[in-house]
Amino acid sequence: MRRSLLTSVIVSTLVCVGMLGLALGFGWSPRLGLDLRGGLSVTYKPARKVTNATLQTVVNIMSARANALGVAQPSITTQGTDVVVQLPGVKNANQVLNTIGTTAQLYFRPVLCGAPAFVAPKTKSGTAVPVHYTTPPTCPASYQYTSAYFSAASSGYSVPPSIAEYPAYASYETTSSSYDQAHPHENVILSTNGQGQAARYVLGPEIASGKIIKSATAQLSTSGTWAVDFNLTGPGSTIFNNLASKYYGRLVADDLDGQVISAPVIASTSFPGSGQVSGSFTSQSANALALQLNYGSFPVRMVALTSQTVSASLGSASLRAGLLAGALGLLLVMAYTIVYYRALGIVVVLGLATTGAFLYGLISALGASSLGLTLDLSGVTGLIVSVGITVDSYIVYFERLKDEVRAGRSIRASVDKGFKSAYRTILSADAVSFLGALVLWLLSVGAVKGFAFMLGISTLTDVATAYVFTRPLVILLGRNRMFTEARWLGIARG
Repeated sequence: MRRSLLTSVIVSTLVCVGMLGLALGFGWSPRLGLDLRGGLSVTYKPARKVTNATLQTVVNIMSARANALGVAQPSITTQGTDVVVQLPGVKNANQVLNTIGTTAQLYFRPVLCGAPAFVAPKTKSGTAVPVHYTTPPTCPASYQYTSAYFSAASSGYSVPPSIAEYPAYASYETTSSSYDQAHPHENVILSTNGQGQAARYVLGPEIASGKIIKSATAQLSTSGTWAVDFNLTGPGSTIFNNLASKYYGRLVADDLDGQVISAPVIASTSFPGSGQVSGSFTSQSANALALQLNYGSFPVRMVALTSQTVSASLGSASLRAGLLAGALGLLLVMAYTIVYYRALGIVVVLGLATTGAFLYGLISALGASSLGLTLDLSGVTGLIVSVGITVDSYIVYFERLKDEVRAGRSIRASVDKGFKSAYRTILSADAVSFLGALVLWLLSVGAVKGFAFMLGISTLTDVATAYVFTRPLVILLGRNRMFTEARWLGIARG
């Protein structure tokens, strides 16, 4: 009997210490969430109803883009029909967000005609503001800038603020980005806006898409401006050459997410498996487009529902505050149990130490695995709350043990009988805590999930620790006179 009890204590201790050693040996540590480390958090929702497979494709593309940007430990997961993107440690949030969250749907569309001559607005001094733009053929009378010309419903059009500020354009409607992406085989009215540019085009149905592109890189052109050079796939090269032959000498627009980024003249009837997208690019925007073309476009347009940026200093402050609160609470609990329960208080300290070692190793391992578990501030709160639940289990057992001693039984008999009665109470209490955590995890989103998960695994650990570590250790102590009869550490005195 004594050997089996000792074996249980040793094995459970080795498992907990081994889990900690495994994490330290591989250099694992808890994967901190953005509220502890700082960074960017965005929740996206698809613009239309999609399947789980489509949503997973979006997650894969976002993950590939984030990894290509060099973002450390990105967390991109689905929550119901939403996609939650958490990027700890990100500094240039806007650039990363534009690169990762943009649909990047590229269409090549023929330019049917362009806007009438643009009258540049004047400054207060009366001087005309110079505006540079490409002038395609003027639209004939049959091409009217009205929704009646198109098969799209009027809801498919909007007037962007950047266009509405120009009087010559304010009365003309522009096809919305969402309608443009959803209806590639219809005519659309799109605008181009850039550094000093303002133009508006009537475009025909798409004649090719970004799927024909095999790879893309951002390069400085011979004129000193940024452009995106691309290589074509085998079938894509055939499609592009057919396009060039058919539209030789005409304008073909590069339509990216409902905006014309350039509308060059096709100057050759064939291309040797490559091409170039030029426009008003900066180094950042050119590299972002190249990255997006390399990893493909989303199969559905994603709409940002919420966006949150946390500074690194605020995240560090939150982490320090959480650790300080947890450490102080733990020290107070340990001190109280030792003062009140004497030798049994040492069991509480040892139990919390082994449980803490196991949870640290487990959380670190899950963070380093493909699951990518992150520990955020709510998770830290869940762990702190679980300390109280664990200590409650010890108190239930110890008080039951004392009741048995007061009833006249020996300590040797009380430790075993007291545990049998107390363990039923411990199981009931932990079952309620676990069910509450499970319901929270299933029904909640965001930070509450972290709290529920940490509380849940801590509760399960408490159930196991109580049986394989606390029970045998207390029974062994109950059979040792040094602990049961010592003046300052006696169980009977406690």
